Amino acid sequence: TADLLHGMLPDSAHIHEGDAARAKRYAKSSQRRSAALTPLYTMQDARDCLRQVRPIAYDQELTPHAGVRCSFRDAGHILGSAIIEIWVSEPGQTTKLVFSGDLGQPGRPILRDPTPIEDADILIIESTYGDRAHKDMAASEVELVEIVERTLERGNVIVPAFAVGRTQEVLFHLHRLSRDGRLHDLKVFVDSPMATEATRITRQYMQLFDEEAKDLAGWHTQGKNLPSLHFTASVDESRALNQIRSGAIIISASGMCTAGRIKHHLRHNLPRRECSVLITGFQAQGTLGRRLVDGAKRVRIFGDDIPVRAAIHTVGGLSAHADQPALLGWSAHFRKPPARTFVVHGEETAALAFAERLRAERGWDVAVPEPGTRVQWDGRAGVGGHDRS
Repeated sequence: TADLLHGMLPDSAHIHEGDAARAKRYAKSSQRRSAALTPLYTMQDARDCLRQVRPIAYDQELTPHAGVRCSFRDAGHILGSAIIEIWVSEPGQTTKLVFSGDLGQPGRPILRDPTPIEDADILIIESTYGDRAHKDMAASEVELVEIVERTLERGNVIVPAFAVGRTQEVLFHLHRLSRDGRLHDLKVFVDSPMATEATRITRQYMQLFDEEAKDLAGWHTQGKNLPSLHFTASVDESRALNQIRSGAIIISASGMCTAGRIKHHLRHNLPRRECSVLITGFQAQGTLGRRLVDGAKRVRIFGDDIPVRAAIHTVGGLSAHADQPALLGWSAHFRKPPARTFVVHGEETAALAFAERLRAERGWDVAVPEPGTRVQWDGRAGVGGHDRS
């Protein structure tokens, strides 16, 4: 995480600054110009922040305050993702809080499965896919092979992918399917400087890989039957990809199509019936990616009205987030119910559905808090009460 932040945080700040600059150019009124057009944080803010970063290893105890101890456990979501166990000591009692963070799907390639946790007084757990199950990996790979083979003869496969985690997993699947003889003569382009850097960093942490990923890395070093893989660097190289009419798999950020080079590739390939867009991860409400998944016939990209003629495929089995069965499986490791569980980090329908499963199947005391909810914990009778603040 510390290594990744040095590329990701300035890149994020650059996007904020660019969005603010574009908003100012297109502002139609002086009132709009004076409001809401300041970047959330700047490149200088990012550089100042990075001077404060100190890495902590998994399973190493950290004491940020005399009354607080915490440990980070591998969450198996992306490289460096962590579950946090926190012990807060006050006179006469110690309360343990567990924050799941983003949990990975068990059995997923590259990273290890999420670390099981056995006890907590208060559990805060994510629910991104709390209302559904992913398609199994074998079926997802069959679907991936069919999409690639059907599309590349006449068009391109465009893959919006987060620079960290998802890009590396998509590459893993394409490499493994090539090794196993299920895909042939692939031409793969990773068009994201951030993804290129994240892939380089990922390779430095082989000790965090699962055994299957280590075996595949060994095959890759032999250089046999490898797909053609190119990491574009310059803007000119990125633009040149838009001249390719068929045979290319283009992986680019951002994963929800909200910014970055992926928008240029969508602009050039969405109007073409012979092309496919491969959605490999969660698409939040309000994003361009979500509009594509929901079946939009036309979308706005860089101010232009773009017809959606390309095939849009969602391959849920490639998601890095735990689905509902996996979330229930991880929570089953608790030896007794937490005194209180809060389901967070999911759209309302997903959070409510997962909370109901925990209540019905486990008998847990579960709440789905709204923004601004304050909870008071007294450590004896559980949660003493809550209010909106």
